[in-house]
Amino acid sequence: MDPQERPLVWLHDRIRSPPFSPLGRLMAGHLLRRLQQGEPLGMPHSRPMPGIGPHCHELRIRDGARSWRIVHRIDPDAIVILALFEKKTRKTPSLVIRACRQRLKRYEEARSDPRDG
Repeated sequence: MDPQERPLVWLHDRIRSPPFSPLGRLMAGHLLRRLQQGEPLGMPHSRPMPGIGPHCHELRIRDGARSWRIVHRIDPDAIVILALFEKKTRKTPSLVIRACRQRLKRYEEARSDPRDG
């Protein structure tokens, strides 16, 4: 990895085939790499998720007949992955939103804990 690229910090799940097809997995990896390199992504690949927190977005991955979402936050030093799920309805499930907020809160608490430093 280029020293200028931000690492991925996975707080939940991984991209695997299956359930992703090999092509869907490749597309997800490509979009994540673009984020790591600092490229801002907009629609149709990404949309903001301010209801989860500042700098939070969802990557939108079409994988044949399936739609995947990767909820993440863009930090200056990392891309923080909060959730990965198959999108089956127009609205993001409230369970996913709550889980992302909780993961982000625990992540922030761990980063600010002086015992870790």
